[in-house]
Amino acid sequence: MSGLPRFEEVARLHPVDLVAPGLVGLELDGPGEGPLPQPAPYAAVVAEDREGSGIGRATLRLRSGDDRIEAVLDGRSTELRVGCGGVEQRHRSRRHGRLPRTAAPDGFALTLTGTQVTLFARTGSVWTARARTSLTAHDIDPHDPEWLAGLHAEAAGEVGRVRAGAFGQLGLRDLRLVSNADGTAYRPAGLAESHVLLTATSAGAGFFATAHASVWELDTDALTLRHRADLFFRRGEDVYGDQAVHLVRDPDGAEGPDGLGSWLVATSTWGDFVDPAVDHVHVELGRSTADLLDGRHVIDTEPLHLPTTGLHSVGVWDPHIVAAPRQDGADAAREWLVGYVSARRYFDFHPVVATGPALDALTLRAAATERRATEGTTLVPLPMGAGSGHPGEAAWRVLASDGRDNRRAYRSAYPVFDLDLHQVGTLDAPYPTNLPWPTIVPTPKGMLLIGFDGTPTGGRLPGYGTHGAVVIAREIRD
Repeated sequence: MSGLPRFEEVARLHPVDLVAPGLVGLELDGPGEGPLPQPAPYAAVVAEDREGSGIGRATLRLRSGDDRIEAVLDGRSTELRVGCGGVEQRHRSRRHGRLPRTAAPDGFALTLTGTQVTLFARTGSVWTARARTSLTAHDIDPHDPEWLAGLHAEAAGEVGRVRAGAFGQLGLRDLRLVSNADGTAYRPAGLAESHVLLTATSAGAGFFATAHASVWELDTDALTLRHRADLFFRRGEDVYGDQAVHLVRDPDGAEGPDGLGSWLVATSTWGDFVDPAVDHVHVELGRSTADLLDGRHVIDTEPLHLPTTGLHSVGVWDPHIVAAPRQDGADAAREWLVGYVSARRYFDFHPVVATGPALDALTLRAAATERRATEGTTLVPLPMGAGSGHPGEAAWRVLASDGRDNRRAYRSAYPVFDLDLHQVGTLDAPYPTNLPWPTIVPTPKGMLLIGFDGTPTGGRLPGYGTHGAVVIAREIRD
């Protein structure tokens, strides 16, 4: 369709790091211990073997106060031990807890992702989960800031190099362009012309509540990714990972330390979503003057009311926010547009667009209720051509992702809508597995389409949620 080219796949990137390389808080040469305070319950301890000898026996531990979490390797046998209130419970997987006979593992790890702890063993370059348990069953609240501030890491046994710090990721999904309020790419001073900034969901060791939000830098020439930041969200007294975020420069915000303004951060509350029968997802909005592009940050949020008037809705997620200049002479200088998803039930969902003079005064504009597995709602400004009568202005389009659980007419494609969610076309692009969001990235060499797939990591034990690989397609120029 006009304004959007054809795309062909050019790369797949799948960074896997149990400890984020730039966020190591403790490093040891052999057994030892040390403090490991964290802003959120996403941490890991990773031990390597000594000079290729393999690890036969080892214990990795995370503790805070009297609470203790241990990953134990004893020959081919693995188990998790959790101590709380003077009581220790042991967790061993009958199907996955015993290691193969071939060789002792060269890596051993304990991860904390939300309320879940997981034991991993590595042979070669492949990490496989061997045991897991939820801390909720042990009366431990890892979201408590005081508990996190008292965290310590320990390693004992036949270990060589030990690293502990922020949990990284098993895969990446839900990628979005870090943007200005007008939908264009935000470019801080010093960022190379061929680089862009993206937010993503860093996959944890299981379902939604084990993941968290992150910021990445993409080199659009070399097609490489570099992790820059992690974002966490405080609701009440507790801190959560959450995910499916959009990071936007706030045109009305206070000036930040870089002198360029502040941030709006819209997030979906998957961080405390465990049981669809009880838990519900909504969108929260945070504001910050911190440099959210580097380091780890906890952001205070409040609910963003996204209207569902006339819809049967049990939850909303996937926010995408832009501010379009008004052309109708109204008092407000801009019109806010928000794309998101509304669910009739878990998991039956469709795109929605709301509009209003302010983010706290939105009304529903349109809903594509004919869909039942469509998400990743993304607002894209496309330049209008010279023959349109409005050269230089932007025509807004809404992109989305039609999953394979849709009706036959709406499967495995990227639909293109107008602002009233009437479909006006389809992206001519390869469609990976899962529900890849359609993120358009302008570059000096043409547009890129950034998506993801459903590639899992960590073996069968974690179940759904450890995906995926980042799939990059490039504009085809005739």
